[in-house]
Amino acid sequence: MLLALDTATQTASLALYDLDTDRLLAEWSWQARRRQTQELLVTAQLMLKQLDASPQQISALAVTTGPGSFTGVRIAISAAKGMGMGLTTPPRVVGIPTLCVTAAPWLWPISNGMNDDIPNGTDNDFQRGATVCAYIQAGRGRYNWLFFASGSARVSRLYRPTADEHQAGTVAAFIGALAASDDQHPIWLVGEPTAELHRGV
Repeated sequence: MLLALDTATQTASLALYDLDTDRLLAEWSWQARRRQTQELLVTAQLMLKQLDASPQQISALAVTTGPGSFTGVRIAISAAKGMGMGLTTPPRVVGIPTLCVTAAPWLWPISNGMNDDIPNGTDNDFQRGATVCAYIQAGRGRYNWLFFASGSARVSRLYRPTADEHQAGTVAAFIGALAASDDQHPIWLVGEPTAELHRGV
């Protein structure tokens, strides 16, 4: 099994995935805010117990590596390292950029040509050249964001952005980046909405 951990933002997430059957077993997300340290491992134990599974069945760990809260990112990475050291068989560990995780549900069906897997209530805008813009709050009125244009190399499970590709700034800078993008195609904003961003957009 693979255990995935994400505490890079105020929303913490855990997921268990069966690598043998290629099946999601469980996925929990909750508003942890500043309680990730107290709640992460306890919640992981509850998830395993609910599935009648043992930690020793974990053969791989995935963890978000940022951008995001420095403390939050560090909590998940430290937890993954600690679990890895405590397991009889050391698991494989993979780091995944936070914005790739944020964008993934909207990108992977497109890259695989599986439009039926796009979340309910959406259409096939990606086939017409839409762009996904994944974003998260960076604190103090700032945001991190990354554009994923349809048909680009970024629409891939293997894509890993460099530090230079990530963009960061105030809400005004974020809105400016949106305005400067190709306005002939729709842009899907996916991430952590705020009242300030909603008003600006």
